[in-house]
Parts: sequence; C-alpha cells; structure tokens
Amino acid sequence: MSFDKIIAVRTDKTVYRDGDRCLKVFGEEYSKADVLVEALNQARAEEAGIRVPKLLGVTITDGKWTIVSEYIKGKTLERIALENPGKKEECIAKLVDVQLEMQSKSCPKLRKLRDRLIEKINATDIPATARYSIIARLAELPTHNKICHGGFTLSNVMLGDDGKTYILDWIHATRGNASADAAFTYFRFGMSGASDDAERYLDIFCEKSGTEKQYVQKWMPVIATAQSVNGNAREREFLLPFINEINK
Repeated sequence: MSFDKIIAVRTDKTVYRDGDRCLKVFGEEYSKADVLVEALNQARAEEAGIRVPKLLGVTITDGKWTIVSEYIKGKTLERIALENPGKKEECIAKLVDVQLEMQSKSCPKLRKLRDRLIEKINATDIPATARYSIIARLAELPTHNKICHGGFTLSNVMLGDDGKTYILDWIHATRGNASADAAFTYFRFGMSGASDDAERYLDIFCEKSGTEKQYVQKWMPVIATAQSVNGNAREREFLLPFINEINK
C-alpha cells in the first residue's frame, strides 16, 4: 500500500490521500455489509443534495474494504478549532448551521432511526426492565423523517478551500427526529470530555432551530442507552446518569 499521505487515523480506520482521491481503509472488524452501507448512505446523501465528498467506488486494499471518494482540500472544523482556540464557539455555531441545512433535505431511503435505536437498546447489558422503560419512552416520542447523521461532530464537517462545507462519515445515517440527532451530537462532545462544549452546542442548536431544550432532553435517555453499546468504560460512566434518568 503506497499513497501520498495519511490524512486521519481513527479506531480501525485509516484515511489516505492518493492524488485527487481519498481512500478510507477499514479494519478487520468492519464487515463487507458495514462498508457497503456507509458507501450507500454517502451516495444517497449526495443524491439528496447534501455536500459530501463524491463517492467514486468501493474496493479492497491489501485485503481490507475501502471506500474511495474525491479528495476535498480543506480542514475539518475540529482542526480549525484546535489551531484557533478562540474560534471554538464559532466552529460549534457553524456545525449547527450545517446540521440544520442537512436536516432541511429529504432522503426517504435511509434506514429508520427508530429501528436502529431499538436494535441498539436490545443489544445493551442493562436489565430487561430498564430496556423496557427506554423503549417505552422511545414509543412516546415523535418519529419525523429528518436526516440524522448519528455522528455529527466537528471532526466530521470539513470546510473546503472553496469556502463550502462537506459532511463526512455516513455509516450511522438514518431518518428520524432532528432532536435525536442533536442528542447524539451532545453525547459525542460529552463522551470526549468536552462537557462545556456539549452544553454550548445544545444551547446554539436550540436557539437556531427554535427547539425547546427540554424536548431534546427527552431523547437523552434513549440516545444514551444506544450510545452505551459501543462505549468504553469512561464513556459508559458519563452516559449512565442519563440512562438512569428514565427511572426518576
């Protein structure tokens, strides 16, 4: 394997630049189905009019499944915030703007968020009575058909040198309630140790979207439970109070 440079390294994924192409090489824990689902979601987002790196294909690189997309020259909002700490709140506000623009589009072929959440909740090791309470809360919440990214963070939005924003990493994309997606983003900030940024994000999202904060908070026990499936010990410790909120 010989490419121009490594762009990013994440858990069981490495992203390379190869000329005007970007190759996301997946580790062995990702199945063929996982990779094809991400590629399909990315293609559907592109067809919905969302700015994403153009999907060029799916291939195998040294025995590992690989998604090939166009290379976008620019920086993620995360990188911009790290290089310019004084712009952190501006980057979070930009994140919300891009999220709301994404949610204004329609992509009816995406999987239903509710189905994915039930699957995740049933995969947890919390007691059966607690799972029942969480699923009962989910049943009470409005469904909707907004595009939900499921991992909408500063690291997954790129500001291109062309001045346009591009959304990355579509493996968790579904359609459902926009406030559920906001809860996912809130927890992504919180689980990374950035609780202040999580609160700042939620304030900005609610202000810009005209959403009551309490409405997003109703989703939090459900989303926290779903997030706990793949979380490490520290992340699960952060999520537990939100999961237990359902029994208060």
